[in-house]
Amino acid sequence: MKNSYTTSLNLPATDYGLLFLRIAIAALMLSHGLPKLLMLFGPEEISFADPFGIGQVATLTLTVFAEVICSLLIGIGLATRLASLTLLITMAFAFIVIHGNDPFQAKELAMLYLVVYTFITITGSGKYALDHYFLKNKI
Repeated sequence: MKNSYTTSLNLPATDYGLLFLRIAIAALMLSHGLPKLLMLFGPEEISFADPFGIGQVATLTLTVFAEVICSLLIGIGLATRLASLTLLITMAFAFIVIHGNDPFQAKELAMLYLVVYTFITITGSGKYALDHYFLKNKI
């Protein structure tokens, strides 16, 4: 109980916290990405936002890559900073462009994801990740 009020960084606890955060955010984002993956490969005509002007299929493909592939990479802790940077950009775009004129409540989820991906991009994956396993002898 004495350690509950310390301001010192507890590295093992931080590594477990990063593991929990990575797995949780990956699972949550997959719940958004998997329906888009099914839409991409489904029989129905694709109807998706195209703010870049590159086509709905291309925009949906980029979104599926970010929300599915990058989420899986974050979950296992492989190329974590690059994957979280990709999702950070995706969520910033969703917040600013896609939901730009919406009331705050409609874009709050994109902002929460944006905050978490910013945190992961800054901190990295932590000790309990494939990044750590592959890079521990390189540093």
